[in-house]
Order: sequence, then C-alpha cells, then structure tokens
Amino acid sequence: MNIFVSGSLAYDRIMDFPGRFSDHILPDKIHVLNVCFTVNGMVEKFGGTAGNIAYSLSLLDERPVVLATIGRDYQRYMEWLEKNHIPLNGIKIIDEEFTAGAYITTDRADNQITGFNPGAMKHRSGFDLDKAAPDDSIVIIAPGNLDDMIDYANTCRRKGIYFICDPGQSITAWDGNSLAKWIEGSIMLISNDYELEMVMKMTGMDKKGLLRLTKTIVTTIGEKGSLISISDDDMRVPAAETHAVVDPTGAGDAYRAGLLKGLVMKKDIVTAAKMASVAAAYAVEKYGTQEHYYTCKDFMERYRSNFGEP
Repeated sequence: MNIFVSGSLAYDRIMDFPGRFSDHILPDKIHVLNVCFTVNGMVEKFGGTAGNIAYSLSLLDERPVVLATIGRDYQRYMEWLEKNHIPLNGIKIIDEEFTAGAYITTDRADNQITGFNPGAMKHRSGFDLDKAAPDDSIVIIAPGNLDDMIDYANTCRRKGIYFICDPGQSITAWDGNSLAKWIEGSIMLISNDYELEMVMKMTGMDKKGLLRLTKTIVTTIGEKGSLISISDDDMRVPAAETHAVVDPTGAGDAYRAGLLKGLVMKKDIVTAAKMASVAAAYAVEKYGTQEHYYTCKDFMERYRSNFGEP
C-alpha cells in the first residue's frame, strides 16, 4: 500500500533545562509573563512531523512519500532522506526561505516549551494526490501548511482515499467549524489527550459527536499508553517498556509510524496500536526524533516481549 505523509520538514534545535518550568512561573503573574530559562546546551537534529513519521516508517521497510516543503538549506536533509530510502518526489524546495525550525526546551519533568519558525512551511507543497490509487493508498495529514492540510483532506474525500487527521500543533490555527469539516470523512483522528480536549472544546463536540465525523479516535496518554475509541467502545493499549527515557521529543510521530505500519499490514486496530507503542519506545530512548534505529526483526522481537504474538 502507498503511504503519503503530509506535514513538515524541520531542523530541530533541542535544549535541556536542568530544572522545572513550574518552579519559575508564578500562576498569578501569567498576564505579565517574563521568564528566561538558561539551558545546558543545544543540538540540531532532523525533525518535522512528516520527516519523523517517514523515518520510522523507513525502519519498518516502508517507502512513504513525504508531502512537504523545504528551504534553501535543504541539502543535508535531502541527503539524510535519500540515505534512508525515503522518496523525494513529494517535497517542494522553496528557495527564498529557510527550512522550518523548531526550538524545543525540555525540563526535568519532561515538560516542553517550543518556539517554531515556519520558514518554507508557509508555502504549499501542492502535491497532486489525484494520481493516488484510492484502493491502495493511505494518507496521514499531520501538522504542516494549513492550506495543504485542507486541500489534501478535500482530495481524499473526493477520491475516496483513506486519510488520518493528526491536528497536533496546528490546532490553534483552526476555528471550530473548519476543524470539524477537516476531520469529517477521515478514518481516524489521532492526538494526545490534551489536544483531544482542545478539539472537543473548539468544535463543541464530545467524543460521540466526533465519532460521527471519523471512524476511530486514537488518543495517546504518554507513559500510560493509548486509548482507542470506536463508537461506544474504549480500548486501552499499554505503553511498551523502555530501557530508558532519554528524550520524549518525537515519540508521538514514531507512534504514528507504527500505527500506519499495522494498518497497511491489515492488522486490527489494537494490534496496530501495540505496534505503535513499540515504535514510540524506541524513539524516547534516543536524543532527537530520528536518532533511533532497529531492524524489522528487532522490532518484532520487542513486540513479542511486550505483547506476545501479534
């Protein structure tokens, strides 16, 4: 099955704050917030929602087509994608912009504050999804250029292509009506528990209402695993065991890759979510979003050690 991953390509500048944000933010002074966090240093990694999801899919022997834009500083990222056998034909170069950049600071409690410069992401990638075969394609629409997110969902609905809505960090850019319209007709809405609360608040719908727009809601709950909601049925899937939690950045994108792999293998949703949990476990054990590595054999052995035979 052809997998299309719409989202962002970005350079992540990752920093660690040796304390807790909560110790330096006064709740009664939020309206005049002025804080400075001195970090231990900074490293630059390949990132972006589309890049992260595609990378973990490549480890699972998939060759997803990335639908995204990249700036004039593209060379290192393109070389990395080619090294990992990820097609480049869906990526549009924007010569007048730098590649999007995320500045992520994580405290000792794994809370994160992120500043994001969209750069090339301000422009549409404009890939022609009309050429995709409806019966042999799946599209995940992750946070990226908002016009792309809308256009790709519209094309999928019109063509009958399965698509997954992953609003993530883009939620604040939507209004409630547009967000509901975007989700309508998807096979899945995936988010973390905080993002789901925001979606429900913005759309004025509870989970039952959202499940009239989409077939399945997948909610990640950090170390507690994930929750699969279908109609009136909720199924909890535990997180896979980790050797060490080094950096939570990118765990959600790795989860999405494992989930997609399960879906294209025609696994049931619970098995796919367990595969997603294993993929996420690998990601949190490394510093950065595309630093983990495993073979398919390694992956399945770890799956069996956590969940038994798939």
